[in-house]
Amino acid sequence: MSRFVNLEFDGGAEDRSLESQQGLTLDEHYYLREAQAACEAADFEKALRLFAKVLEFNPQNAAAWTAQVRMLIELAEYREAKMLAAKAVALARGGDLDNALAFSDASIEERGDTPYVWLARGDVLLARKEKLADYCFDKAMMLAQGSWFYSWLAARIRMFYKQFVLGLKLLQQATAANADNFMLWLDLGRCQLALGFVALAENSFNQAHQLNPRCQESEHALVRLQSHGVGARIAGWFRRFGK
Repeated sequence: MSRFVNLEFDGGAEDRSLESQQGLTLDEHYYLREAQAACEAADFEKALRLFAKVLEFNPQNAAAWTAQVRMLIELAEYREAKMLAAKAVALARGGDLDNALAFSDASIEERGDTPYVWLARGDVLLARKEKLADYCFDKAMMLAQGSWFYSWLAARIRMFYKQFVLGLKLLQQATAANADNFMLWLDLGRCQLALGFVALAENSFNQAHQLNPRCQESEHALVRLQSHGVGARIAGWFRRFGK
């Protein structure tokens, strides 16, 4: 059954309470802000539902449609992702590389002036193991004009394809621009750990945990590092230097 069937909130009474008690106007713009905040916190399930709420107010909101598909991709629900640039990524990650490229070509022609279209194009080309992927990421970063959010999205794509060195650079840029976002530190730690930088990863996980003590992922990562101790550091050294 499609995940789109039950994306509506069950909290209608709660929404009305917010409107009456806090004087909020729960409209398209409110839910779009909340959806973006959930996305930036990597709560992709919540963001998916919030973007669906945006579309209840305005079914023509193209940004919400695209973002909703992006959330499905982050949740690895590739079969549910059905839209141009994002659909190209879903097809590529699902192994349909030829059709992925065709959808990516169409998205470039239609909306070639947006960062995400170029990130999606790069995602597809990485799946196809084509060198032009780097150009697409550079184009996306140029259009994003230093946005930490797009640096983070680009880093997550690089990490998906195990390009951790390139992902590390993007995450360093993102954390420099927005050091208060725990998810950036969490992904930075994951990337550092994949490269064998155990001490740096431990520091990043600590930063993530300090910013969000309820972050179970950072807590679990720290417990694993502490339990492995010296062994993890030695293994990291061997991975990094290829010994």
